[in-house]
Amino acid sequence: METPTDKKNGLDWIAFSVSGGLLVLFIIASLFNDKLVGQWINDSFSFAVKYFGAYWELLLLATFVIGLVLACTRYGRVRLGNMDKPENGNYRWIAMIMCTLLASGGVFWAAAGPMYHYLTTPPLFSGVEKGSMGAAFPAMAQSFLHWGFLAWAILGTLTTIVLMYAHYHKGYPLKPRTLLYPIFGSSIYKKSFIGSLADIVSIVSVAAGTIGPIGFLGLQVGYGLHAIFGIPDTFVTQSLVIILLAVIASISAATGVDRGIQWLSRMNVGLAVILMVAMLILGPTLFIIDLFLGSGGFYIENFLSMSLYRVDQSWLGSWTIFFWGWFIGYGPMMAIFISRISRGRTIRELIIAVSIIAAIVSNFWFTVVGGSGIFYEMQNPGSVSSALQENGMPAAVNAIMSQIPLGIALSIGFLLCTIIFVATTADSMSYTVAVTLSGKDEPNRFYRVFWALMFGFVAVSLLAIGEGSIGALQNFIVVTAVPVSLLLLPSLWDAPKIAMKMAKEQNIVEKK
Repeated sequence: METPTDKKNGLDWIAFSVSGGLLVLFIIASLFNDKLVGQWINDSFSFAVKYFGAYWELLLLATFVIGLVLACTRYGRVRLGNMDKPENGNYRWIAMIMCTLLASGGVFWAAAGPMYHYLTTPPLFSGVEKGSMGAAFPAMAQSFLHWGFLAWAILGTLTTIVLMYAHYHKGYPLKPRTLLYPIFGSSIYKKSFIGSLADIVSIVSVAAGTIGPIGFLGLQVGYGLHAIFGIPDTFVTQSLVIILLAVIASISAATGVDRGIQWLSRMNVGLAVILMVAMLILGPTLFIIDLFLGSGGFYIENFLSMSLYRVDQSWLGSWTIFFWGWFIGYGPMMAIFISRISRGRTIRELIIAVSIIAAIVSNFWFTVVGGSGIFYEMQNPGSVSSALQENGMPAAVNAIMSQIPLGIALSIGFLLCTIIFVATTADSMSYTVAVTLSGKDEPNRFYRVFWALMFGFVAVSLLAIGEGSIGALQNFIVVTAVPVSLLLLPSLWDAPKIAMKMAKEQNIVEKK
């Protein structure tokens, strides 16, 4: 099927130049005055949290609820992608979905997040004694909120419906600006300033959100190699880890979604399952199961109050609103990726897989890793928290593994899983950036490899300037999430309209 952009198969040089130029400018500015750059980003970050925090909470909650309503009604039977049956099997499909958001969460926050909330109870539950058994349930529930239903829903449910309709049924390219197609029509593709802005901020957001974890990966693996094998934790070691990751991501991106990306995702999920089962068997099994069930009930019971909490602005900026900005920044590109791998799926399958199954699996992973940390901390106060407070998140994982039988083997497995997890994010996001710039489902291989290597190059450059530069770029995604969140808003009403229209076309509901 010929798309409206097939006559212009070249690169979108405006989006490429501006988005790439902003990344290079960020490196140069950080090199000359990283403190000033960090201050500017922190001020912008505070502005975003103060004036957009409430809106983001409502946006994520509404996206999740509207998606569930569509899935539970007859409109959930609508089949997407102009295909009669799925092109990817269930395991392959869900594995590719899981290896995007969970990459960042599983690597950096599964051990540290629950422990932080256990040591300092979230303000909504401030009456609970911190460090007690009673504090374990709200600690895990808070992590469930940050990496659960709402987080996954904003990454690829309603927006995916809009993109798949516009692309596979109407013939328009898979670009972030396509989310505005129901409002502006085909004019959004014709030298549109709003369209170009939508593409640019989406590229910059996902670049910031991907480069940050890559940089932190270098720090975490560098620490792990030193703790396990005694290899010096230096800039050279950290850079070599990042270069290895960039090479893996480049090879995966070069071979495409149907080969490299899906193969790496399946292998990664398989390794993660092996690690999870091993930790569950060798670790505090009954405690983990009880904590998962109890925290799940606590989470559901307090779901609305946690989702719409607005009292402690400082805490919100450090936790919930930070995560919401991060996931919103990923939103358009994740929707593009999920659209590409979800042809032939129904709306019901899409909503359940992304909003429910992926969230439950993520929460169980967090309970196995973070719950083990809470157990050992309760048994021996300071055994995990001291390492976390003294050496940061990378140390928390090693502190937990050291108390489990076969801990060294598990630590090595976790390091390997960490590298592959982040590589799957880098390859899928480099693919979606290339799709955005070319407007084609299968962009030029050079574009895909270029962006995977670009992510690695920027991460190494910022690491050379200082660890603070990596953190500043990570926070920058929250700043760029402001315009991106406006881009995601129309899907709240566009997706239901499209579902109703397609239900008539597919004879699911009666035509009037």
